[in-house]
Order: sequence, then structure tokens, then C-alpha cells
Amino acid sequence: MGEVRKLQKKLRQIENLEIKISLTPEEEFKISTKEELRRRLAELQLQLCGPQRTLGIQQADGEESEMKRHVEDTPEALPSQTPPASKILRGDDAKCKCEAGPTPPAMQRTTEGAVKTAQTQERTHNARVSRHRRRDMSEGCPDRDDDDDDGGQEDEFTSLKTSWQKAKFRLRLLEGHNDIITSVVAVDNLVISGSRDTTVKVWHVPTATEHKNLGGHTGGVTCLSAPPPEYCKKLAWSLSLADKERFILSGSADCNVKIWALGIGQCVKSLYTFNAVTALCFVPEGDGYIITGSDGGKVQAWSWHTLDNCQSISAHQEAVTSIQCQGPLVFSGSAEGEVSVWENCCSDRDPLRLLHRWSGQVTGCGGGRLTLSPRGDRVLLAYGQAWIKILDWRTGTVSRLTNHSSTTGVTDCVHQTSGLLIGSCYDLANGESMLNLFSVPQCRYLASLTWQRAPRMVCFAAWTTGSGDHRWVTGGRDLVVWEQLPSSGKQRGDITVRRDRRLESPLESEGDTENDEDTDDDEHLDDEEEDGRRGGGETDGEDGGSGSWLRCVLQ
Repeated sequence: MGEVRKLQKKLRQIENLEIKISLTPEEEFKISTKEELRRRLAELQLQLCGPQRTLGIQQADGEESEMKRHVEDTPEALPSQTPPASKILRGDDAKCKCEAGPTPPAMQRTTEGAVKTAQTQERTHNARVSRHRRRDMSEGCPDRDDDDDDGGQEDEFTSLKTSWQKAKFRLRLLEGHNDIITSVVAVDNLVISGSRDTTVKVWHVPTATEHKNLGGHTGGVTCLSAPPPEYCKKLAWSLSLADKERFILSGSADCNVKIWALGIGQCVKSLYTFNAVTALCFVPEGDGYIITGSDGGKVQAWSWHTLDNCQSISAHQEAVTSIQCQGPLVFSGSAEGEVSVWENCCSDRDPLRLLHRWSGQVTGCGGGRLTLSPRGDRVLLAYGQAWIKILDWRTGTVSRLTNHSSTTGVTDCVHQTSGLLIGSCYDLANGESMLNLFSVPQCRYLASLTWQRAPRMVCFAAWTTGSGDHRWVTGGRDLVVWEQLPSSGKQRGDITVRRDRRLESPLESEGDTENDEDTDDDEHLDDEEEDGRRGGGETDGEDGGSGSWLRCVLQ
């Protein structure tokens, strides 16, 4: 097992090297060894686990993984008038720009016997859960009304789970960036993406075409944010632009935050922060505030009306990796795993007041690229491990939710939308990438969505159409739009729907679990790993250094 852990650590380091802003020849050589390390890891896991088990996944004895794949073929080709920039990821003609090469057909059919077996296991599992629930409720909750309520909630969850097992999405590849996409947001029918190639691009979703190319940053774009329409209207009025003009904020390693008018495709305002901007958000309180985080751990507040600096705080020891707001509350997370909660007092000077600060020792998220998503009293944390941490920001209580059934899985981003918790996961051992869906607020596992040769997804945005269908966009090596199709329609989808029962485990209290793997035993690193730390400088994802500007908010 010692060699397995060393290989896993090496792969984690290499994956973090790949998304650095620049690479040395030594680092490029290490990246070239990734496939060889994966093959060696697969061989070791076969020896340890036996040929019947899935590579890169530690499977419980006596239990097979329950996988239900939605059987779909690729859709028909788009009409000839579809613009050439729009590509449906289908068959052998859809090219994935990830290292694995061309995308094979996304849909695979399972045998009738396998489906029947999975259905039988599901019915047995549900019956067992139901019996336990009835017994627990009869002992501790004799009120019949509560029994009916719980039964209704269970029926609702079962219905939701069934609907996602039948989910169909059409995927569209948006081509135009020539480097990693670090952040995405959605505004009306537009998707806005920021990339390490220093550009911000605006895409028209219905036609999947590039609408605007916003160039002006001299460093990689690390984060984006979209102010609400009412604040856009105020700025448009002051600039003598149309009332319906929408604006977007972009932060960059060049220390600038730029405000772009999407209609005219121009930068209308810019502010210089004196530090590489690694995270930002817009707070729609009072006259509006722009909150930025830097690679040195500084959190700053800026007036939306005047762009004056209202406050500058040395909030964290290492790089600020994520900033999100919830009403008047602002949440900031850093590379050392620290989470701070601020209240916006809506004043011209020092508007942010610290409410709570929880260290990396409390959150257990140190040593990774931390992104967060607040909801009520809880903050969901993704930090480059196989779990999603859930922090009660008032009490400091931490629990964790399994987002991958193997310790080689990493969670890059987490998002909440329309009653769903969506976490991206990527398996370092085999390069498999998928989105896991959970119900909110119970955080119960629903399904996993993927397609073959899916690239790593490091940023995510979501919205719903007027008819209530989901539209998502994921970014990383590729920029992909997900458009939900009617489950009852004849049109075929591009994704595979899976279910892994190993993700159905309930939330675990952090006090009842051991420390996460790959965060200790540094003295046992071999020479190559030590060289990786030195060669990677302060930007290696394993050392948590403040120089990694890519540790940015991934909204």
C-alpha cells in the first residue's frame, strides 16, 4: 500500500502542475510521466484488489457496485445552418481537447440481466431502509403526523432519484480558448468564461457561438462575477448606456479587476489592487460592493459606485481561493483551509465585520484548493479530496459527504442550484471525470453524470430555462454546455447516468473519521516527490503556497 500511496501523491502533484501559469522543463518532463504512473498504479491495484474490481476504486468485500446507465445513443446531427463553432459531442467525429484524445460514443447499453439485478438490489435496499425507518419512528416518534411527513419526504426523494436516472442532456463544446478555463458565469442567454489565456469570452447559448472576445488583461483571468440587473442599471445610467446593459467583473493575475459591458463588448472601468486577484464576488447590499481576495491572503472591499477602496484586511495567511456572498454575509476561504464569515455593514469605511473564523485544523481542508458554496447555516467546501466538507459556520461543527468512492478522487468545485448539490469529481488514477448530484438540504445521493473521455471539470455554473429545464456549463480543459432534454422525448442524450451505492452513505461527523489521506507522512516522500515540491516553487498544489494564482473562485 505504501507504493500505491506514493503513486497517488505523485499523480496529485502532476495534476496540480498541469494547471500552473507556467512550467519549467523539469515540470514538463514530470507531466509527461503521468500515463506511465497511471499504468503502474493500475497494475498494483490489480494485484491488491483482484481483476474483478474497478481500477482506482476500493470496493467493499461482498458487494458489487450498483451502476445504472441510461441507455441513449447520440443525437442526430444539427441542421446544416448550425454555426460551425457549435459542436455536439457525439461519436468519433466529436474531438475532445483533453489529453486522452478523441471522444468515443458517449452512450453504452447495459445488458437486460444487469439492469434486472440492479433493480432487484435497489428494491431490497429500499425495503430494508423502510423497515429501519418504521422501527425507529415507532420507538422514538409516535406521532402519526410525523410518520406521514417522513413518508411523504421519502416518496418525494424516490421520485426525484428516479427522474435523474432518466435524465438526458445534449452536450455542446464551445471552442475558442487556447488554455485552461478557470471560471464561468451565466447571464440571461449568455455564458461568460475566463481563461488562463488572459481573455474573457461571451458565448450565445442557443446557437453555441462566440458572441464577444474581451481582451485587455495581461495576466491569466482567475475569477468572474455578475452584478444583479438593478446594479447594472445604475452603472449604465451613469455611463449613458442602455438601461438593459449587463456588466461582468473579471479578476486577473495582473492585479486588475475590470468591468465589462457585455452589449458593447468593452471595458468601461478598471481598478488596480496592487495584488494578484485570485477571487472576487459582488455583494448586492446598499450601493453595492466588490469584494476581492489576493494571492497574499488579503481581502478588500470596493465601492461599486465610486470604485474607491473601502477596506483592506490581511484576512488569511495564504492565498484567498474563494469568495461568495449570501445576503449581507461574505464567506472567504483560503489555501490553508481557513474559512472566515463577514457581515457587510453597508458603510463607506470598513464595511466588513468579522463574525466567525475557522482554521484549517477545524475544517480539515488544508493543503488543497478550497472552493465554497454557502447555504443557510452551512458552507459546503471542496478542497481537492474525495469528500465534500460541510461546515456549520456558527458552531464550527464539520461533517463530510462522500463524493468519490476512492481516495484517488478529487473534488474541484461544488455548486447548489434548484434543490440540487452538484459536485465535480475526477479520478487521478484513471482520468475519469463526472458530476455527482445530491438532494438539498438532506445531501442524499441521486446520480452521477458523465460521458466517456470527459475532461476534468474545475469550474461550474448553472441556471434554469423558462420551462424549468436545467442548463449547466463546465470549464477546465474544455468548455461544455449541458442542455437538459425532455425525458419523455425521442431525442437521444449524450451523457451516461450512473448510480454508485457507495456514495449513498450518510453524512459522517468529522469527529468520527480519521484524518484525510495524503495530508501527512511527508517524511516518507521519495526524492522525486521532494524534487516536485522544489521544482514546483510556491505554486505546487500540495504545499499550499500563496503563489498559486489559479487557486481562484470557481463559481
